[in-house]
Amino acid sequence: MIGMRPLLLLLALASMPGSAQTARARARDLGVAPGVFSPGPANAITDVAGVRVGHATLVIGDSIRTGVTAILPHAGNLFFDRVPAAVHMGNAFGKLVGSSQVEELGELETPILLTCTLCVWRAADALVDELLAQPGMERVGSINPVVGETNDGALNAIRTRPVGRDAVREALAAAAADPGGGPVREGSVGAGTGTVAFEWKGGIGTSSRLLPVSLGRWTVGVLVQSNFGGVLQVLGAPVGRELGKYAFKPDVASERGDGSIMIVVATDAPLSERNLKRLAARAIMGLARTGSSASNGSGDYVIAFSTAKEVRRVLVSPSAPAPPRTLRPTSEVTNDDMSGLFQGVVEATEEAIYNSLFMATSVTSRGRTVDAIPLDRVREILARFRVAGR
Repeated sequence: MIGMRPLLLLLALASMPGSAQTARARARDLGVAPGVFSPGPANAITDVAGVRVGHATLVIGDSIRTGVTAILPHAGNLFFDRVPAAVHMGNAFGKLVGSSQVEELGELETPILLTCTLCVWRAADALVDELLAQPGMERVGSINPVVGETNDGALNAIRTRPVGRDAVREALAAAAADPGGGPVREGSVGAGTGTVAFEWKGGIGTSSRLLPVSLGRWTVGVLVQSNFGGVLQVLGAPVGRELGKYAFKPDVASERGDGSIMIVVATDAPLSERNLKRLAARAIMGLARTGSSASNGSGDYVIAFSTAKEVRRVLVSPSAPAPPRTLRPTSEVTNDDMSGLFQGVVEATEEAIYNSLFMATSVTSRGRTVDAIPLDRVREILARFRVAGR
């Protein structure tokens, strides 16, 4: 079945309406550049040195529209070279496997996977299998896989739980093969294949910010899996209202703004798990800027990590002699120097969400099509409200 994916994907694309085939664009191509800081070279989470992203996209028959997205903080073995991490929950209607240990120990020991709601446990199981098979892991007896999700059941036959070992292996291999520092595929790919945001096709989006030298010259990058609702606004322009698709229309209609979003934040700034949690909390502000109100049925999760070597937690292999107990020296950004990073993550989160919408293509499943947001109309609205390019 894996070998048939390219053919199945081509067939699915050929069956999409014409609007899905038109060229898509990133937010900056439309003059949408949130905030005051500049993006990194790729304007992606991969601008944080060492971070890699890979996708596995499942488009099978007329009902399977899902996938896996893998985020690797660095190219080494994360179990032995762990990075500090923290989780923030804006609204916890969701399943983030492994979050309790991240909260307790403040570190990541595996790649992060994103997938569909009913696939998280299969993805976690497959991730553990892949990691335990790596050299040096022969005596490891405990591992904490981190897998997030959103519910893509509107376009995906989610009860079939189609994500398994092959898809996880494919996403991990794609991430491992990523040289880093380059563009990330966005829109209806990987874990974003079947997602819906603001009643339009959602998906994977990413963005970054490079802080000025005076603020540390740190990079903060964001990747989102958008699958939520609300009243879409772009730089304050009421795009959702103008297009006639928004939450509470006319109660305000049947759309309640439910759904979910997974937000992954990476930075090269040396941060402890405490300040990473503060950074993760600010990402929700970027989400709010796009028109989300974190409805009751929305699972809004942020997981943030630092790739800085100054704050890594290096473990000795279980097969090696036990080292003497020593204190671990660290060097980290102070509280007073966090504000620039806070601003950067708000801006990058907002833009990543726009990119997830603007780069997504229309998807059809079981006779239903969720259209990509019409970029020509978006351009018109932005021009009318005089916000593009500001």
